[in-house]
This record gives sequence, structure tokens and C-alpha cells, in this order.
Amino acid sequence: MAQLNSKIETGATGKLLRRTVVSALLEDRRGMLCIAGLGAPAWDITAAGDCPENLPLWGGMGGAAMMGLGLALAQPERRVLVITGDGEMLMGIGSLATIAVQRPKNLSIVVLDNEHYGETGMQETHTHHGVDLAAMARGAGIGDCRLVKTAEEVLALRQAIHAGAGPLFAQVKIDEQTLPLVLPPREASILQARMREAIMGKAAHLQ
Repeated sequence: MAQLNSKIETGATGKLLRRTVVSALLEDRRGMLCIAGLGAPAWDITAAGDCPENLPLWGGMGGAAMMGLGLALAQPERRVLVITGDGEMLMGIGSLATIAVQRPKNLSIVVLDNEHYGETGMQETHTHHGVDLAAMARGAGIGDCRLVKTAEEVLALRQAIHAGAGPLFAQVKIDEQTLPLVLPPREASILQARMREAIMGKAAHLQ
């Protein structure tokens, strides 16, 4: 765990570097399914290692959390992690109420909050002006809601995600640096089919 801690880095602002956070959360994932909101989170999970258990979204802004909920309900024996951005989460904020009502124990939502719309010119999002996504998730009724700012808190978050005692929501404050793109496959049909095959293959193995 100490070795993992050393890989979680901070940027010039003192905030966490996004890809070191994502790599830490996905390391030794043991079959965990991951949906990434469009834009930088999709590049981040790909940089951590592209695999069939990843479903990076190329569109549908605001839909990542609800897609994660559907997957978690359909696959209750699999842990499901949604990694998305603050702008995407703000657009789909109503999904938190539905997640709270459904209470899927296997679902975790992690918002990488750089307080900017990174894909459209780095305009400030509402979190830059004090909007507290973790408080909004708590108000919706999600029991485990966290504001994460340090490497130690990332490690505690990782443990909670892998324990599968959700639903869990985390707002992770990250540096606003722009990183080189690491692109996953573009075809949605390919991404969907390979995840389905990974899920079905695992299910057949367990029978």
C-alpha cells in the first residue's frame, strides 16, 4: 500500500494529478467494471490500461452515472466504478437521487473535479465557485460521500470501492493540467460488445 501511495502525485497547484489517481483506483481491479464519462476521464482510464472491462463514453454528456447504475443493477455480483468529471456530473446531477433510492452496494461514483470544462476551452464549472458535489450527493441520500484531496484519502477511497459497500460518491479535487490524449477505441459497438463478452465469459466461468 505504501508503494501505491508513492505513485499518487500532486501538481504545481498542490492538487492531485488525475492520472495517478485513476491508476491507483484501477490497479489490481480484479474484474471491476469501469464506465468513464466523455472527455478526459475516458482518456484517463485508457492511459491506466485499456481492457474489455472498460466502457469509455465518447458522447452522452451527463449519462455516465446512470449507465453505471444500470450496469450495477444488471450485474449485482460485479463491482462497478464510474469515473467522470465535474462538468459531466453537474449535467446529470439528478441521477444521484435515483442511485440513492436504488442503493446498489456494488456501485461507486468518482468525480475528478478540476473545476473546469476541459473539452471545450477550460471554462470554469460551478464547482470553481463553491458548488459542493459531495454535499449534493449526501443530500440526495447516498450514505458514503467524500471530498478527497490527499493521497491518503485516495487510498482510503480505493479500499472502500474494492470493499463493495456502496453506493459511494467521491469528489476528488485534481490539478487542472491538460494532458496528452490516450484514446480508446472509437466504435461504441466494439466497446459494448467486448464488455458484454467479458461479463458473459466471467459468468460462464463461475457456473
